[in-house]
Amino acid sequence: MRLFGCRAGKKSDTESDESVAEKAGRLFDRGNNCAQAVLQATLGIDDPRLLDVAAAFGSGIGGQKCLCGAVSGGVMALGLAGRPRLAGRLVAKFRRRNRTTCCKALSAPFRWMSREHLANCRRLTAETATLVNELLRG
Repeated sequence: MRLFGCRAGKKSDTESDESVAEKAGRLFDRGNNCAQAVLQATLGIDDPRLLDVAAAFGSGIGGQKCLCGAVSGGVMALGLAGRPRLAGRLVAKFRRRNRTTCCKALSAPFRWMSREHLANCRRLTAETATLVNELLRG
């Protein structure tokens, strides 16, 4: 099924975890924010309106450093794939791996927008895309 210009929901629609993680990392490297990269990598989003919506969730929702944008993008992907009930599982898995979902805390060891900070965000983006892909495969 295609919804809003994306692959949605069927097990056969999901790619390998490695492929999705690599795609999310490449999208991040090309200037997409964390939320956009996760949404686009996991569902193959090609609708610019949805990417515009996701743009507002980068840097912890509008630059406020609150909820990690990668997690927000993952939650959006699960909802668009018709699997919104998996959102809580995504947040719990992310928190178990990283101890928090707070962008500010995840970024604390790094100077904001430094090479190290962006490398950490890229890692979290790829990791979150993998978690979403795993959940969609069920």
